[in-house]
Amino acid sequence: MFTFSVITTLCLALISILPLMPSDHWLCRSWEFPRLQIVVLLAINIVFCVYAGQGMSMWLLVLLSAICMTFQCIWILPYTVLFPKEVSAASDTSGTSLKILTANVLMTNRSEHKLIARVKEHCPDVLVTLESDERWQDALSVLHEDYPHRVAVPKDNLYGMHLYSKFDIVNEKIEYLIEEDIPSISCELLIAPNVPVQCHFLHPAPPSPTENEYASPRDKELMLVAKSVKGNSMPTIVTGDLNDVAWSPTTRAFKQVSELQDPRIGRGFFNTFHADYALLRWPLDHIFHSKHFRVADIRRLKSIDSDHFPLLTQLVINAD
Repeated sequence: MFTFSVITTLCLALISILPLMPSDHWLCRSWEFPRLQIVVLLAINIVFCVYAGQGMSMWLLVLLSAICMTFQCIWILPYTVLFPKEVSAASDTSGTSLKILTANVLMTNRSEHKLIARVKEHCPDVLVTLESDERWQDALSVLHEDYPHRVAVPKDNLYGMHLYSKFDIVNEKIEYLIEEDIPSISCELLIAPNVPVQCHFLHPAPPSPTENEYASPRDKELMLVAKSVKGNSMPTIVTGDLNDVAWSPTTRAFKQVSELQDPRIGRGFFNTFHADYALLRWPLDHIFHSKHFRVADIRRLKSIDSDHFPLLTQLVINAD
């Protein structure tokens, strides 16, 4: 049993170290995702080491596990209620606000009616769908009366995107920032007279053995958008399935460069993926915004039979 505890400790230490390696290969970068799960495994491992070992060797294993556990906790702590909120709660929700629902629908999903039900229930001002193809586009046409302003980019490669808005959409652009088959949408939403909000809707490819072998295309797209919004005086929102966790070095760099805020800090993980596996979930769907906003609401909605849960956020323009 002691030999087994040595093996488990070294394996957990290895996957804790791998994301620090100077490589953007998915074998290294994918271990940025399950930090919470690794913390739990390390805690279990500490108990197992105490039970299985004795003397100095046991305490060395416990110390190594504790160091790795502390390291992992440092990354995820900001996304717990133990950390101060980065964005204040809106004291008055009657002001100029924007309620946005982001949903990676899973292209092969046939439960369009469940997304429509969520939209009818929560009445967002803006709906963004990801992985939506022409079949999804046709199914969601029942929403056209409520959402007269739309941008459609149907694709059958898992990277289609649709924007539905109750507000006027101006200066819209469909862009292929890094990869020629992966679109993004940028536009301005006129949420009130003389109150435009610059929006960027993204869905870069993840580092994985079935997608991009390396994380660099995703990272470059995020940094391009970060640099484009930096210093913008207009209220700004960046949202979508970024295929990156909130606590990764890439997302931290995105926040630092863009100067945008993350309403989840101090509020919770809001894990949106994977909807089918409760023990293997992390936050892949994000919303970042400029300091013009306060948070009225942010929540993960019920399943729509996708591998992602929808994310609903209501932001209020700061009156200060």
